[in-house]
Formats: sequence, structure tokens, C-alpha cells
Amino acid sequence: MKDINLMYINRGPGSFAGIRNSLSMIKAIHMIKKIDYYSFSFNDFKGESDLSYENIPKLCEKFKIEKNLINPIY
Repeated sequence: MKDINLMYINRGPGSFAGIRNSLSMIKAIHMIKKIDYYSFSFNDFKGESDLSYENIPKLCEKFKIEKNLINPIY
């Protein structure tokens, strides 16, 4: 954990309970360790053909996904 300075969390689509638990863990890590995170959904990347996890940092930058922003959709 000491070498991690940035995390990416997928907020959906997926099961509500799984997403809620993941977001809770990320927010707790952020509060305790001050590690920044990007919260994204694959729906944020409309029109992109390469949605591999390795490409997520570039896509977050390209689509201007904001850091530390979680807006759950209920």
C-alpha cells in the first residue's frame, strides 16, 4: 500500500451491493492514507473501442473524469 498513490474504481454497471462495498473501501482508504482515486463507469467512455483496464488511466484523462468524485446513481 505504501507504493500506491492513485487508484481507479469502476462504479458500474454491476451489482449494487458489490459496487457499494467497493466504493466504501476506496473512500476509507482515501480518508486514511490520502490516496487519490478516479471513479469511472464504462458508460463514461462512449464511443471508445479499447476499454481494457490497462487503458483506463488514459481514458480518464481524455474524458476529463474528475478525481475523488463519486456520484452514485440509485
